[in-house]
Amino acid sequence: MTLALDLAPASEANLAEILADCHARRTPLRIAGGGTRVENSAPGEILSLSRLSGVVTYSPGEMTLIARPGTPLPEIQSMLEAEGQALAFEPPDMRATLGSNGTPTLGGMVAANASGPRRFLAGACRDHLLGVRFVDGRGRVLKNGGRVMKNVTGLDLSKLLAGSHGTLAVLTEVVLKTLPLLPARTTLAFPGIDEATALRIFTTALSTPYEVSGAAHVDGTAYLRIEGLEGQLAYRRDRLLALLSGHRPEVRDDAPWAAIRDGTHFAGTDPLWRILCKPTDAPGISASLRALGGDCSLDWSGGLIWYRGPGNPRALAPHATLVRRGGATGPAFPPLAPAVARLQDGLRRAFDPAGILNPGLMDA
Repeated sequence: MTLALDLAPASEANLAEILADCHARRTPLRIAGGGTRVENSAPGEILSLSRLSGVVTYSPGEMTLIARPGTPLPEIQSMLEAEGQALAFEPPDMRATLGSNGTPTLGGMVAANASGPRRFLAGACRDHLLGVRFVDGRGRVLKNGGRVMKNVTGLDLSKLLAGSHGTLAVLTEVVLKTLPLLPARTTLAFPGIDEATALRIFTTALSTPYEVSGAAHVDGTAYLRIEGLEGQLAYRRDRLLALLSGHRPEVRDDAPWAAIRDGTHFAGTDPLWRILCKPTDAPGISASLRALGGDCSLDWSGGLIWYRGPGNPRALAPHATLVRRGGATGPAFPPLAPAVARLQDGLRRAFDPAGILNPGLMDA
């Protein structure tokens, strides 16, 4: 006998019931949050997490936030900002880039391990996860981690679920550490340079103790961002200006960090790729990509390349994810090395033996 269930559960228990029934019937499900991270064409009925929303508890003094996956990310950010705090990993808002009318959610942020320009300094989303509650593909309710750092023991499944794009389990609660909001920021801009020169600037700046929090190259201009208290900010800015004076840096307070974070400088309908690489490889990869007829930008001091244009960049950079299809065909996620693929298959059999959660989404 099958269950007649609403595929927009309002409780963890209801979600567990849905997944247990779909596991028994081997019914595939497409997990839906705000639809603002990656184009999801997985087969199956849509399981909406929009009603699993709301903040469970927020303790500014302990810098700890617990919330449900359907909670809109802008609401979380506004709440934190009112207390002088933020999510230090600077999660991007990709809806304009993907042409989505959805709203980014906390669960989608964690499922995609979404992290912005500050990642190389503050870490990724997964590095700020203290714990999770989730329902696996069999309908079992599980939890992992704790509400404060000192209580996080054992195998850290939260790191495993972050970046799994809903292919292992469905989140019902996430516990995140928050950090103080940095009160001031400024940017050094280096116009009219190529990626190789930008990389040399990044390498020099990041080898100093001046805590650069952003290093990007867009439209022929390299940007270095520093953030902190006003007094220390001026000192760090002046030291970097002196160190990099040969490149004629400009001080700008209007640098496009929101566009760099969200990828809106590549808004449109053309295929858009997100490429991870060694920073030292970025100039060569970018030159080869432009030869295909597209445009590139760098973030994470060269560790992240955005490519908009024709062709398949995986021959040049294996770790390329197709974020916006724009008519491109083939799998969205890059192929895995055989040993990693075996590990991934084993994890999926353990968490989702019937293969009902976003089937095919992360398959090459």
